[in-house]
Amino acid sequence: MITEFMRDQAFAITLFGVMACVWFAMAQEDSAPKSRLPQWVGASVGLIIAATFGVLVGRNWNTPSALDDGNWWVFGAIFIVMSVFIGAGAIFLKIRHRYRWFGWWIALCVAVHFAPLAWVFKDWSYLGLAAVQVTGLALMVPRLKRAEYETSRLACCWLGVTFLIYSLASAIVLLIRYGYPY
Repeated sequence: MITEFMRDQAFAITLFGVMACVWFAMAQEDSAPKSRLPQWVGASVGLIIAATFGVLVGRNWNTPSALDDGNWWVFGAIFIVMSVFIGAGAIFLKIRHRYRWFGWWIALCVAVHFAPLAWVFKDWSYLGLAAVQVTGLALMVPRLKRAEYETSRLACCWLGVTFLIYSLASAIVLLIRYGYPY
C-alpha cells in the first residue's frame, strides 16, 4: 500500500482481492446461515477488485519491482517455510484429533508470513496487516475453544475481511497516486 513500486502495489491489490474471495469461500465450510450473503458479497467484491487491478498489473508488468534487486528467492523461501508450517501443523492437529482447528491454523500461518514480506517488498504496511490479522486470530481463541463449530467460521472470515479492507484501502491509495488506467 505504501510501496514506491506501482506494479507491486497493483499486484498486491489483485492478489488480496483474490485472497478475500478464497478466505470468504473457506469460511463457508461451517458458516452461520446469516453470514452467507455477506460472505458472498465480500467474495464478489474481492473478485471485482482482482479483475480491475489485474489489468493494471498486466499493463505495467515491465515497470520496476522490489523483486528486481534479486530478492525473489527470499519471497519463494518465505512461501515455502509458510507451507511447511501449515503442513506440519495440520499433521499435528490431525494426530491430536483437533480437525476443527485447521482453518485457524492455516489463517495464522498466512497472517504471520506477511511480516517478513514487508522487507522483501519494501512495503511496511504488510507489518500492519500481519499485526491486525494475528491480533484478531489471537483474540478469537477463547471463543473458538468454547464453540462447537469449525474455526474456519470466524478465522477464515476474519482474513477475508482484512484482505478485502486492505485491498480497498490500497486501491484508493494507488488511484490517488497514479489514476486509472495507468
